Amino acid sequence: MTDGPLIVQSDKTLLLEIDHPDAQACRMAIAPFAELERSPEHVHTYRLTPLGLWNARAAGHDAESVVDTLLRFSRYPVPHALLVDVAETMDRYGRLQLVNHPNHGLVLQASDRAVLVEVAKSKKLAGMLGARLDQDTIVVHPSERGRLKQALLKLGWPAEDLAGYVDGEAHSIDLAEDGWKLRSYQREAVDSFWAGGSGVVVLPCGAGKTMVGAGAMAEAKATTLILVTNTVAGHQWKRELLARTSLTEDEIGEYSGERKEIRPVTIATYQVLTSRRGGAFTHLDLFSARDWGLVIYDEVHLLPAPIFRFTADLQARRRLGLTATLVREDGREGDVFSLIGPKRYDAPWKDIEAQGWIAPASCTEVRVTLAEDERMAYATAEPEARYRFAATAPAKLPVVKALVDKHAGEQVLVIGAYIDQLHELGEYLEAPVVQGSTTTKERERLFDAFRSGELSTLVISRVGNFSIDLPEAAVAIQVSGTYGSRQEEAQRLGRVLRPKADGRQAHFYTVVARDTIDTEYAAHRQRFLAEQGYAYNIVDADDVLSA
Repeated sequence: MTDGPLIVQSDKTLLLEIDHPDAQACRMAIAPFAELERSPEHVHTYRLTPLGLWNARAAGHDAESVVDTLLRFSRYPVPHALLVDVAETMDRYGRLQLVNHPNHGLVLQASDRAVLVEVAKSKKLAGMLGARLDQDTIVVHPSERGRLKQALLKLGWPAEDLAGYVDGEAHSIDLAEDGWKLRSYQREAVDSFWAGGSGVVVLPCGAGKTMVGAGAMAEAKATTLILVTNTVAGHQWKRELLARTSLTEDEIGEYSGERKEIRPVTIATYQVLTSRRGGAFTHLDLFSARDWGLVIYDEVHLLPAPIFRFTADLQARRRLGLTATLVREDGREGDVFSLIGPKRYDAPWKDIEAQGWIAPASCTEVRVTLAEDERMAYATAEPEARYRFAATAPAKLPVVKALVDKHAGEQVLVIGAYIDQLHELGEYLEAPVVQGSTTTKERERLFDAFRSGELSTLVISRVGNFSIDLPEAAVAIQVSGTYGSRQEEAQRLGRVLRPKADGRQAHFYTVVARDTIDTEYAAHRQRFLAEQGYAYNIVDADDVLSA
């Protein structure tokens, strides 16, 4: 027995004692292959999963290094069965390889003939494989490269993709040299991505994921398609690229509901690409409109299913996914792995905070008590209506007003999911509301007024969950959400994490109705932030109102 910080258990959980002097070194060592599940005050829980181990293998870590890490940091003897399972799970990755054959193009090649025979018989691969060249090689149609990788991952035999990338149409892109340069972690993220060819970079909101994208574009020096969540996010990308790179206005096109420009660098919204006409996705031709050298997926954790499908056809292009969290409530993390690539870089939120690149944040849950008649109405409501009833409780209004008053002089965002509730809050607070139907022009006018300080309070719907750059926002008050979505919680906290000029702390409040499903969903939503090391305080609404 040693005095290591890690306890490795036979159920594949890893317990890390964070007060141990070697805890930081251990956390950095296990991060490439272990998934963080919980991180309360003293002991953090990680789990070994096949996807996590395959992610590590795809990023260049072998089973020997994983086993050595577990043995080096473990306080107690590591269960032998677990070590065997780690080695055998990681060994499944790469027994099948996608490579370019000099005469037959894309082929699936096996170092283990029995595995090739096994998968070739699977109905899940029907229509994806062509002629058998020899006992170890089967032809693959190039358009099936992505779908085949998805199917093989689900069969438990993830393929190593060595078929490479086309360079795409060359286009000169350099980072501006006017006293600006990538931060050290941004440079590490770009280098890790470029060395691997394709994959995902995970950075906290406010840490400059757009700059990582610009760095990747400067490496690729090729035509680039950037996919974003909405038009406002697209405009922010354009502003940053004009400021931080050699690109000019004429080189950047916008492909959205408002404009249809295809230029060497084209910024398109997921929404317009997934819109249908006559049952068909009429705009997906954008993917083949140019010989793209790089495709960037902003907020990759939000990828809609149709884009997943088309991404399967883009396997010959370099692909960069950017996100603050790879958590998907639909469990499609495996699709991100197989179609975009493995996680290439991940920086813990608290590490970036310690370096001063994002603001420290205080997280508080404020619990309100429903009136007796409201409790009875909630109890008799249909189950599917209960969350909305609790989330939009009128008792939340004076609490929100008290919190806004408490932070007078600061920039405050009030965020929710239900439009009628938000309009009620807008009237109550005498603040404008930004929602899905708000025109892009009006959104940008309100955001500019907020940035300048002309507006101190803004009520915003789910359009505020992602890709909105409001660095002056110091306080966020959440009144309702998309049920128990952890990724939404992360995005909303991210709205206030931009570092403040005076170094002050950010505040993130969640107002919930006590003794209802609202409280349960809030607990689930908070889980991701707890995993990042953020602790929630719980206070009573009466204490807020009487303060």
